[in-house]
Amino acid sequence: MDFHTEFKPLTVQPQQIEGKSFEMITEEIGEHHFTEEQYPIVQRIIHASADFELGRSVVFHKDAVQAGIQAIRNGRNVIADVQMIQVGTNKNRIEKHGGKLHVYISDEDVMKEAKRLNTTRAIISMRKALEENEGGIYAIGNAPTALLELIRLVKEGVAKPDLIIGLPVGFVSAAESKEELAKLDIPFITNIGRKGGSTITVAALNAITLLAEQK
Repeated sequence: MDFHTEFKPLTVQPQQIEGKSFEMITEEIGEHHFTEEQYPIVQRIIHASADFELGRSVVFHKDAVQAGIQAIRNGRNVIADVQMIQVGTNKNRIEKHGGKLHVYISDEDVMKEAKRLNTTRAIISMRKALEENEGGIYAIGNAPTALLELIRLVKEGVAKPDLIIGLPVGFVSAAESKEELAKLDIPFITNIGRKGGSTITVAALNAITLLAEQK
């Protein structure tokens, strides 16, 4: 390998790079089982991760995409489990319809209550979110305990989210939490296995907000 070869940076526009990437993804993924409305979300997940195995493992409730689009258009809030999702999300597409993106995990009252109960801040943040928001989209990419708590509250009839994007990554309870989510009869987007993460959740959420703009 010649390490002295002059480096020539790409001069194409970002939109061209993204478009070319999407073409390559479509070519490489080949035949798949996703619907026309689901595929753009899977495509953006693969684009964010370069992981076709992860993309193929995504699971949708039959009403998930339309529920997410309507939630954005109706000005519903988005609740994320960690700040990383807040940073990566295009908030303008949420706020233009009247919604806000909230993260409660670092709130002082959440930290105090978690310490008092000897539990995780992620669990308490979900409880606070339900007190302060009606419906909404829950985007969970980091904390399986947050997803498990939300599932528990859904089963008890306390929580009624418009959509749950549950894609936490990890070894402890991540895969199990997503298996439980897939059993619920409410709109969800999740995947099978340990893979996931905040970046993947952001990709799915941004895809939903884009679809809300286009349709």
